[in-house]
Amino acid sequence: MAIPILVVDDSAMSRKLVIKALPPEWEVDIHQAGNGQEALNVYQSSKAQVILLDLTMPVMDGFEVLESLKRDGLTPFVIVISADVQPKAQERVKELGAAAFLKKPIKTDEITQVLKDNGLL
Repeated sequence: MAIPILVVDDSAMSRKLVIKALPPEWEVDIHQAGNGQEALNVYQSSKAQVILLDLTMPVMDGFEVLESLKRDGLTPFVIVISADVQPKAQERVKELGAAAFLKKPIKTDEITQVLKDNGLL
């Protein structure tokens, strides 16, 4: 059975690259969102188990998405994928409940390892 996932990035090209980097053997039902507010709306309707989340977006950024999920007691498995590799940003997303932080551009072997380490693959 396919796992519902949500890929969130304001760049359609970045979303496409993330989707392309997913392990080919991982059976998923992919949903997409272009900003944080849209992501929360799609999450509510799809109940994605895994969210692949960018940090820097208009309307609502990735930090705000994580804060909203935490405040509402929602616990999807979140992997942040960002070019913002500052230690403070990485620390903050972990505090807000993200399971992992991967640097853009994402590589298939990196995401595969995170998924395997957490029993999702």
